Order: sequence, then C-alpha cells, then structure tokens
Amino acid sequence: MSTVTVVTPSGKGGTDVELPGEIFEAGVNIPLMHQVVVAQEAAARQGTHATKTRGMVRGGGKKPYRQKGTGRARQGSLRAPQYAGGGVVHGPVPRSYAQRTPKKMKAAALRGALSDRMRHGRIAVVSAFVDGEEPSTKDAFAVVCAAVGVAVARLARPVLVVVSAEDELTRKSLRNVAGVRVLGSGQLNTYDVLASDHVVFTQAALGEFVTRATGEELTVVEPAAKPTAPAKPKRASTAKKAESEAAAEAEAAEATMAEAEVDEAEVDEAEVDEAEVDEPAASAADEPAASAEEPPASVADEPADGTDEPTASVADEPADSAGEEPAAKPAKATSRARKPKEEQE
Repeated sequence: MSTVTVVTPSGKGGTDVELPGEIFEAGVNIPLMHQVVVAQEAAARQGTHATKTRGMVRGGGKKPYRQKGTGRARQGSLRAPQYAGGGVVHGPVPRSYAQRTPKKMKAAALRGALSDRMRHGRIAVVSAFVDGEEPSTKDAFAVVCAAVGVAVARLARPVLVVVSAEDELTRKSLRNVAGVRVLGSGQLNTYDVLASDHVVFTQAALGEFVTRATGEELTVVEPAAKPTAPAKPKRASTAKKAESEAAAEAEAAEATMAEAEVDEAEVDEAEVDEAEVDEPAASAADEPAASAEEPPASVADEPADGTDEPTASVADEPADSAGEEPAAKPAKATSRARKPKEEQE
C-alpha cells in the first residue's frame, strides 16, 4: 500500500492518503491493455461512412455505343465502376465497429495502467484546485503545476485530472487549459490514463473511485509530528558569554538571598525589643501589691533603747551601695505567654 501526500491550494502539504495496493500495485498486462485500448478506440468510431454503387449513381441509362462493330470493348453504362463518376465497388457501408469487451478485462487493464503510473511516481492527489466559490484558471493551473512538479507556464506533456461528479468549479477552471483533460471519477478509463503522463486526483474523486472499485473507504493518515532538530553546538565565544551570564545570575541570586536573611534578622530583633518593653511594665505593676502586705522596714528595725539613730533599713541600702554595679537582669522571655493566675493575684 502506497502513501501519497495531498497537495493544497496554498502550496503546503496536507494529510496523507493510502492508495490501495490491489488498484495501484497490480500487475501490468501489456497485451490486455492493448486489446482494451483498441476496443475503446473502435467503439468511438461513428460508422456512418457509405458509398454509392452503380445502381445509386444518377445517369447511365443509355448504352454508350453499339454492342458490335466498333472494335472497342462492349459497354452498357457510363456509370460503371471503370468510368469516372461511376459507382464504387465493395465500398464502405454504415456499420458499428464496437467490440465486446468483458468488464473484468476493462477493470484489469485500468488497474495495470494506474499501477504503471504509480511505479513511475506520476500519481498525485490534491485537496482542491480553487479556494472559494468562483472559478479561477490561474489558481487551478498553479495547483496542477505544483502537483505535477513543473515550474513552467506551459505543460510539455498531457495531464489527466480526475474530479468528482459534482465538482463543476474545477471543470470550469481547467476547461480552457491546453494539455489538461478533465474527467469524472466514473469516466476514468485505460486509454486516457495511458495517453497522459500524469494523473491528478482530487481527494473526493479518489474516495469515490476507491469505494466503487473495492467497496472500502479511502484511508486518510494524519501527518506525524516532525522531530525536533538537535541544537547546534555553540561557538567558543558564545559558550564563554553564556557561562559569564550564568555566573552573574548565580551571584545576583546569592545577594538576594543574603538581603532576605538580613531583613529577617532585623524583624526578629524588633520583635525581641518589643518583648523587653512590655516586661518591665508588667513587673512594675506587681511591685505595689507586694509592698502593701509587708510592714515598712524602718518600723520593724526601730531600736529598743530609743536612740535617735535608726538602724540601716532595707530602703537605705541602695544609697550606701551606690557605687556598686546593679544585679544582672533575669533572662528575657522569648514568648509573650501570660503569667499564671496565682502570681497575678
């Protein structure tokens, strides 16, 4: 089974169609094709030729001269075949030249002719000859040249175009082109295939012909995706430039990450400072409650002998130890969890 790419009016390749092997890959029987072609040409003869015999020619009723005594040959009429203007002997008469040819012989000869054109790469398929609804001889002829592979303004060899029965647009577009013969899919025959160097089918006509010949529908194959071309190796200068760009991008990424870490550290320090500001306020609120329960230190430490000098109280200790360093602060809490309810009371 052979595959042919469908040509489109835009010039780009379309889908692929599979040509049945029983039609386009059959054996070529030359004597059979000759017999079928001779019969086809004979059937095309009208067979209306005719001549007049001596009895049909006007005149000649009188005997030219007497029978004896002249020394000449005896003659009975001037319209005899040996006289100019006389009748014709054994001339043609109207008849039919048709020869009986079996259908199987015609089909086999047509398969052989199409297979011969297929072996030489002279079978083409087009999606359409004209885009739109108006006939265009210029566009249709351009599609024919693209399908045949000719880049000249005139075809050197005849081309057979096979269209569907309803395709009047293509018929009107190509009817005046010299060297192009347009046939319907039901009129395809051995003589026209052999008389043309190339055979161009429309996709619709090919489907009709294949269905009529084999009883099966035409197989359409979607084109496969083209493989991606491998990347070309870069030049030395280009490779160095790419490496330098990659290094610059890596450095920029590292700098961005470092800035992000610094910002996060600053945010954490700000949160810790806020926690320190909140803690002293809470401790200052708890101190008055504790001092209210305990008696003043000066009354408890009053001397029994009634002397005027009071004993050093706890409240005076900071004054005596002014030069000493204050006690270290307790560790800062990392969380702002509320104190237990008992301590608050």
